[in-house]
Amino acid sequence: MSEISPLARPRPAKVEHVDVLIVGAGISGVGAAYHLTTQRPGTSFVVLEREETFGGTWWTHKYPGIRSDSDLHTFGYRFKPWVGPPIATAEEIRSYMGEVIEENGLTPHIRYQHRIDHASWSSETNLWTIDATRTDTGEAVCFTANFLYMCQGYYRHNRGYMPQWPGMDAFKGQIVHSEEWPEGLDYAGKRVVVIGSGASAATMVPAMAGRAAHVTMLQRTPTYFRTGRNAIEIAEELRALGIQEEWIHEITRRKILYEQAKFTERCFTEPDKVKAEMLGNLRNILGPDYDIGTHFTPSYRPWRQRIAFVPDADLFQAVAKGDASVVTDEIESFDATGIQLKSGGHLEADLIVAATGFDLNVLGDIAFEIDGKPLAFHETVTYRGMMFTGIPNMVWVFGYFRASWTLRADLVGDFVCRLLSHMEQKGAKRVEVALRPEDHNMPLLPWIDPENFNPGYLMRGLHLLPKRGDKPEWQHNQDYWAEKDAFPAIDLEDAAFRYA
Repeated sequence: MSEISPLARPRPAKVEHVDVLIVGAGISGVGAAYHLTTQRPGTSFVVLEREETFGGTWWTHKYPGIRSDSDLHTFGYRFKPWVGPPIATAEEIRSYMGEVIEENGLTPHIRYQHRIDHASWSSETNLWTIDATRTDTGEAVCFTANFLYMCQGYYRHNRGYMPQWPGMDAFKGQIVHSEEWPEGLDYAGKRVVVIGSGASAATMVPAMAGRAAHVTMLQRTPTYFRTGRNAIEIAEELRALGIQEEWIHEITRRKILYEQAKFTERCFTEPDKVKAEMLGNLRNILGPDYDIGTHFTPSYRPWRQRIAFVPDADLFQAVAKGDASVVTDEIESFDATGIQLKSGGHLEADLIVAATGFDLNVLGDIAFEIDGKPLAFHETVTYRGMMFTGIPNMVWVFGYFRASWTLRADLVGDFVCRLLSHMEQKGAKRVEVALRPEDHNMPLLPWIDPENFNPGYLMRGLHLLPKRGDKPEWQHNQDYWAEKDAFPAIDLEDAAFRYA
C-alpha cells in the first residue's frame, strides 16, 4: 500500500488566506512584520509563533545571566533606537521588541501557540497551504498564503545538542542542558560544572559564581573572547550633549559596524597581532602566572568561530577572584560524584550543565512539499542565503555569523517588500530563483566554507543545508558592509528570477 502524504490529512472547514505568512515571532519575525506594515500598507499578513509569547531566543533561553553576545546598537533594529547598555539582558531585549509590537500595531497579526506542521506549494493555485496545530487546544488550523516568509531561526528552541558520554546515568546529581533550563532550579551552595566554552558558558559561569559553592568551566578547547566596558563611549558623549536618540543610534551603529569590519579584516590579514592583543587583555586581568596558553589560546585563527563579547570581563573577574575556574581537558566518563577526565583528573559536581551548543534545524522542522513531492532542501542552491532554487514564493532570514543577526533581517525585509511590489507591478503570482545559463558549470559547494567559519552546530548539520555557488549571488555573504549596498542594488529582472 502506498503511503499517504501527511499533507493529505483532513483540513478544517475554515481556511484563512493572507498575502504573506511569517513563521516565528522572534527578532526576525517581529522585524518582518514591521517592514510589511510600514513599506507595504494594505498587505495582509499573519505571524505564526509556536511559543506562548514573542521573543524567540530571548523567551526560550532561561539559563542564568542570559544576555546578548553582540551589541544592541547593531542587534537592535535600524528603525528603533536602542538606549540601554550595549550588552543587554533577555528581559531588556524582549521589552524593546514589545515596544516595536505595540508602537506599530502588530499584536492583531500575531497568533501564539501555533505550531506549523506542514507547508505545501501548489503551482496550480500559486499558493502555499500551511497546516498548523494550536498547542493550547490541539485544534487543527489551516492557512493559505501567496508568500512564505521564514523567520524561524536555525536551531531547535526546545532542546540543545547533548553529547552522550559514558556513565551519565551513574551521576547522582542533576544534569541539565542550557537550552532546557528547568524553572526554579536552585544551584546555591552547589559545586557546578559547566561543559562548554562558547557564549552560553561564558554567560552562565559569572552569573552563577558567588551563589554556587564553585563553578568550573570544563572545555575541550579554548575560545576567543573580547572584553570591554558595557558601554559605548560615543553614545554616552552624544547623549550628554543632548543629541536626539535617532541620531545617536545611527552614528553609533555606523561607528560600531565600521570598527567591526576593520577588526574582521585584521583577523584575516594579521591574525597573530589580533590574537596577541586579545590574549594580552586577559593576561592583564588574570595575572602573569595564569596559564593563558592552555585555557584561553585557541588553535585556530581569530573569527574562524564566533567571538563573544564579555562585558566588564565578568567571566575573567570571576576566575581571578577564585569563584570560578577553567579546566581544559576531555571527558573520559561520568561517575556518581562528577566527571572523570582523560588526563586522570576528576571534577566533583552536584550539578552539571551542558552548554554544548545548538541542535540545528532546517526550515523550522516543517514538512515541506512542492507540488506533491517532499522538498529535498539540501539539494537546492541558495540565492544570497535567502531564496532557493525550486522553491517558489519563499524567503528565509538567515543572519550573519560575524555581525548582529538583525542587520541582515532588516536588509531581507527591504528586499521582500521590494520583491512583492515588483511582482504586483508585473502581475506575477509566482517567483523563484534558478541557475542561469552562465551558471550551469558553476561548482556547487557546501553552505559555508569550513575554512572560513566552522562552529560545531553548523558542521554537524552542514549536510542538511542548501548548496552555494562560487559567485556572490549564489552564496550567503558574511560581509554586511558589502551587502548593505548590494541588497538594494539587486536587479529583480536578472535572469536568476523566474516570474509567472
